[in-house]
Amino acid sequence: MRWLSALSKLAGVLLLVPAFAVVTAHAQDAKPFTNEQLDQMTAQVALYPDSLLAQLLMATTYPEDFAAAAAWSKAHPDAKGDDAVKMVENEPWDPSVASLVAFPEVLITFGGQPDWVRNIGDAFLAQPDDVMDSVQRLRQKAQAAGNLKSNEQVTVSMQAPEVGPDAAPQTVVVQQAAPPPQVIVIQPAQPSVV
Repeated sequence: MRWLSALSKLAGVLLLVPAFAVVTAHAQDAKPFTNEQLDQMTAQVALYPDSLLAQLLMATTYPEDFAAAAAWSKAHPDAKGDDAVKMVENEPWDPSVASLVAFPEVLITFGGQPDWVRNIGDAFLAQPDDVMDSVQRLRQKAQAAGNLKSNEQVTVSMQAPEVGPDAAPQTVVVQQAAPPPQVIVIQPAQPSVV
């Protein structure tokens, strides 16, 4: 009789496993941030040059290191550029965070917004394509409004989006917004200056 009781418990557990797997798979497919939330988060940085934006997004995935680097930048207000990066070589921070000490204004500004840093970092880890689509949507809006043009500080150009070799047509059941047809690239006018 004990084996019958154990068998019934095992059967009950086995019946729950597929339900758990479905819930887990659904949780992995769910997107934690909507396009509107992403647009609100990326609005502060969408017009940064691509090189700085990439560094910033990577650095936000390390919020504790980001906070430490922001505190370091506040404590060393005269440290900028390559000299600042050399000064933090021995810090245990991720290289993406250490590279941001070259831009103390960026670190200090966002260091005062720890919730933003954590949220954008989480979004970038979970939904990198959606984050970059958000940046492109905002850049297109700025360009359409006449607020995004090449000048003495930046060069703005349009490029066709890159399609990877393994990109195959996919059936999309629900899509919040189509990716932009062209990619707006922002680069420093002088490559050595951001």
